[in-house]
Amino acid sequence: MAKFSRIEVALTMKETGIIPVFYHSDIEVCKQIVKASYHAGIRVFEFTNRGDFAHEVFGALNKYVLEEYPEMILGVGSIFDAATTALYLQLGANFIVSPIVNPEMAKVCNRRKVSWSPGCGSVTEISYAEELGAEVVKIFPGAQVGGPSFVKAIKGPCPWTSIMPTGGVEPTKESLKIWFQAGVHCVGLGSKLFPKNLIASKKYKELEASIKETVKMVKQIKLEL
Repeated sequence: MAKFSRIEVALTMKETGIIPVFYHSDIEVCKQIVKASYHAGIRVFEFTNRGDFAHEVFGALNKYVLEEYPEMILGVGSIFDAATTALYLQLGANFIVSPIVNPEMAKVCNRRKVSWSPGCGSVTEISYAEELGAEVVKIFPGAQVGGPSFVKAIKGPCPWTSIMPTGGVEPTKESLKIWFQAGVHCVGLGSKLFPKNLIASKKYKELEASIKETVKMVKQIKLEL
């Protein structure tokens, strides 16, 4: 079962500001990525459900995290249905992220008080997701649904809404500043945060330094708001 409550997840998402989004079929690579992320200051990490046996990789990764980095909140993304949601909850996922709004997924998560962040593309979907119990909603794909200006427009009539964009966010000061100025709760970063060349060459210390710099940028930007 989940180790962290949905409130703890939401608060840590806001505090850290960055949610890494990552998948690899090799469990050893996943361990190194989580290790680098943790030492860089990351405390919430989204494993992507992608491909056959992804849940087996997640199960092994979560056991590793519980043993080595108990402060890391590990969850899973790219979930589309209630059955897969239940599967990952059984493996100890602390939060579930989806590209869509599926009320059956909400029911499964709410029964166990697990954080659920569905993907939304309109104020109607956001309002419906919140009605279903979503504390933090995902806008996806972030750039295509309207980017930072979309977030700013939503926050006007709905200042209570906590938004996490994924897609269209760059690990640069310019990009991050625009998103946080618009009022995001946190941002999701995937391949831009984990360059393939560094992973292929196993330059994990270099990767850690890069992630640490991004975390530092977000903290500074939030202080300036």
